[in-house]
Amino acid sequence: MSGVRRLRLVVMGTGPFAVPMFRALLASPHEIVAVVTRPDHAPPGRRPPPNPMREAAVAAGVPVLDPEKANAAESVAAIRGLAAELFVVCDYGQILSAELLGVAPFGGINLHGSLLPRHRGAAPIQWALLAGDAVTGVSVIGMTPALDAGRVITARATPVGPRETAAELETRLSEIGAGAVLDAIERLEAAVAAGLEPGGVGIPQDEAKATRAPRLAKADGLIDWSKPAAAIERLRRALDPWPRAATFFTRADGERQRLVLAVGRGRAGRGVFSGPRRGGRARNGARGRVRPGHGPDRGGLRRGHGAGRHPARARGQAGDDGGRGSPGQSPAAGRAAGVRRAQTHGFRTRSAGKRPKSRSAVQSSVTPCVRQTAAIRASWTFGPKASPAVSSDRSVSQ
Repeated sequence: MSGVRRLRLVVMGTGPFAVPMFRALLASPHEIVAVVTRPDHAPPGRRPPPNPMREAAVAAGVPVLDPEKANAAESVAAIRGLAAELFVVCDYGQILSAELLGVAPFGGINLHGSLLPRHRGAAPIQWALLAGDAVTGVSVIGMTPALDAGRVITARATPVGPRETAAELETRLSEIGAGAVLDAIERLEAAVAAGLEPGGVGIPQDEAKATRAPRLAKADGLIDWSKPAAAIERLRRALDPWPRAATFFTRADGERQRLVLAVGRGRAGRGVFSGPRRGGRARNGARGRVRPGHGPDRGGLRRGHGAGRHPARARGQAGDDGGRGSPGQSPAAGRAAGVRRAQTHGFRTRSAGKRPKSRSAVQSSVTPCVRQTAAIRASWTFGPKASPAVSSDRSVSQ
């Protein structure tokens, strides 16, 4: 960046996508005079959500402003007092007014996570995966009051991995974007030095090719099983880590359960269906099957099906040693003692008069999910450390 004039910058951002850019600017010849971020809000009794940009700014010793509305008169006055020459915006969450953009002589530039004009909006990375784009990238644009509609100063493309999730792609694009922002500032300075107005730097976007990428809601993760397996697989990758691809089914006992489509880390064919039930958290199902609430029986105890709060603790008490019991105790006596301890702690056992549901009764309620999951499994190519699985959103994929 030889020959680049030192600029006074105000960085505006909130989410993790902006952090690599912020660190690259810290290491550049430019001066960051302040970071503007969204204020922290949380319901009573709860902590506010993480704000990576605030944390990075505090760690670097950069002043932080968090106005409720950046375009309010008092906010504009406070930002004007910083005497910034350029606003660098990424993942901020508010559209800046023409009045605020006019405060800085060079205006503002914005780092966006797509190749504009494709995927304008708050969730470009997720929508690129949903659309099945083979190539995506980042764009740095001159800011206007219209959403993501400014001139493209620079753009960098990258292929999308066949199994890449939104979280993984976001990390890659954020690092690519850091270099793109430094390049855009250099181009902007050179163009202004040549006599161009800051608003005239870059290539206009083709409005005919513009697509929208609105913010996602949890309902967007609901799987439509009539769609092809490839589309459902794209949904899973695009909505990881939030809101995640999910479906509902009704168990044989009438309970409606939400299932999350995930990729486990174990061997192929290992089912990891689990979910909330009476008696606490569910455990892994048997290998190769999706069996809600049915793990291997040890010492007569059905894992995760008790009425108490700690099935794992009771499992150890109720014959997890295979019914051997205490030293010198016969296997039959050990199993009987395990049953008594399980009953004392409120867990059902086979000996306690409750037989587990038959396999056909359980699987009949999840047959549509299993069939489509099998189709998805057949469409994927997995390495030695990845296998498809269905898991509850309250459990950790194994």
